[in-house]
Amino acid sequence: MKGDYQDLVDEISALLGAPATLENRDFRLIAFGAHDSDDDLAMDPVRTRSILTRQSTAAVRSWFEGFGIARATGPVRIPAAPDAGVFRGRICLPVRYRGIVQGYVWLLDQEPGTPGPDPAALSAAMEVAQRIGVLLAEEAKAGADLSREFQAVLTAGRGWQQDMAVAALRAALGPAGDGLHAAVCVAPWPGEAPASVPGAAAVCVVPRRGGGAGEPGDAPGTGGAGGLALAVLLRLRSTDALAPALTAVARLLPRAPEPAAAAVGAGAGPGGAGPRKRAAAGTSAGAAGQAAGAGGPTGAASARPATTGPATAASGTAGAPAGAFAADPHRMTAGVADPVRGLADLPAAWEQAVAAARAAVAEPRLGPVAQWSRIGPYRLLAGLGADPVDDPAARPLLAPAHRELARTAEVFLDCAGQAGRAAAALGIHRQTLYYRLGRVEQLTGLDLDAGEDRLLLHMALKASRLA
Repeated sequence: MKGDYQDLVDEISALLGAPATLENRDFRLIAFGAHDSDDDLAMDPVRTRSILTRQSTAAVRSWFEGFGIARATGPVRIPAAPDAGVFRGRICLPVRYRGIVQGYVWLLDQEPGTPGPDPAALSAAMEVAQRIGVLLAEEAKAGADLSREFQAVLTAGRGWQQDMAVAALRAALGPAGDGLHAAVCVAPWPGEAPASVPGAAAVCVVPRRGGGAGEPGDAPGTGGAGGLALAVLLRLRSTDALAPALTAVARLLPRAPEPAAAAVGAGAGPGGAGPRKRAAAGTSAGAAGQAAGAGGPTGAASARPATTGPATAASGTAGAPAGAFAADPHRMTAGVADPVRGLADLPAAWEQAVAAARAAVAEPRLGPVAQWSRIGPYRLLAGLGADPVDDPAARPLLAPAHRELARTAEVFLDCAGQAGRAAAALGIHRQTLYYRLGRVEQLTGLDLDAGEDRLLLHMALKASRLA
């Protein structure tokens, strides 16, 4: 179908005597005509970026949409705006099907004072744009029509049932089934699947799981906690072409306000020794530091860095509020699996996507769109059993009454046991940190000087966030 788009774009270019580009309604490049002009202005920064990266920025999209192109039924002339990188005016031909915009054909307008395209040629070009709209709509419908086969792959039990489901989806996709794909999980999803997702080969809705193995009969990788998840099978041109796909996925999520930036003090502190050993080493400074720890006005240790943001440079949790330990399972996030070639590994890729979406809930710094390759320890934690955090040692610390202690312990462990970094990230004095860590050891019975005990507690705290 790519060739069909290119032929139609070339036809419009010939009709209007100017190179044309075709983008879908999310401003992702589909095809473009050849540029043989010696005029440097024919390739302004906006047009160059669109062709080289195969997409436009959100700012460019917003600027062009401000001229009403999404509602227009005929050509729209857009003036040049050098400050925005648009050195030449544009003519936009909306690509519609049954009244719904499917994309846009873009052409460079003539210089001011120069006659524009002939009205008859523009009318003929709009007829070609309508043919493009039919193709785009059919492609979107084809992806929706594969929802049953795609859903069967994600919900079938392991073994021959899953093999049959994968074979059915491969047959439905045809030669495209052997291409490069990425599985995406968006959860929680409020209802039916969208009519189309740019770049998607298939879209469906599946039962959602919060974690663990689920109950008998639950869909693998989806089932037990209730609710729904949106599953998207994205086509990729190469393993390096994931960025446009991530942009398309991000547009499925509700817009959230920008989090406040967290300023973190780079407190120096020795590493390698446990909290009790460092506390003993710092006893001589304890008396002077106590006032500072309580908010005294003097001393470097008294400086409390801002901790309003959800993450800091020292730790993913250092700036989180005291109640941030309870992950919000209602916050919509998306997880993206590593690309796979062919469909044989699609079930495993879906498990990765689910794990990444859950990790984005657990650690806001990873989201709202998280890639499985970048979620760190959650790659292991998300695959554990139904109750991986129900360890008798960690259980008392995870009670609501001890959220601040749990947060202190996690920040300390995130900082590799470096008291100076942890205290700075938390905005407390070292002696206060040592006191809290002592309370953690009392509650848990763990020795934070012992590597295995640290590992157990760290993983329990991380896993407690998984929704």
